[in-house]
Amino acid sequence: MIVKMYPGRSAEQKQALADEITKAIMAVAGSSEASVSVSIEDVAPEAWVETVYKPEIVQKPGILFKKPGYNPL
Repeated sequence: MIVKMYPGRSAEQKQALADEITKAIMAVAGSSEASVSVSIEDVAPEAWVETVYKPEIVQKPGILFKKPGYNPL
């Protein structure tokens, strides 16, 4: 699992997010903790559209299960 978000969260917040994502994957998908990895990538706001929104959201609608509530285009 790779989470991309704006910078500004502390290492503690990122760890808490990774822990909660891990718990959710284990509960819903029946995965073991050993089989889950979580990366968190900070993306600058000015780079968001080109590095995240277009390639990860616009170009991959078939695998996007939670659509964002914004449209920067």
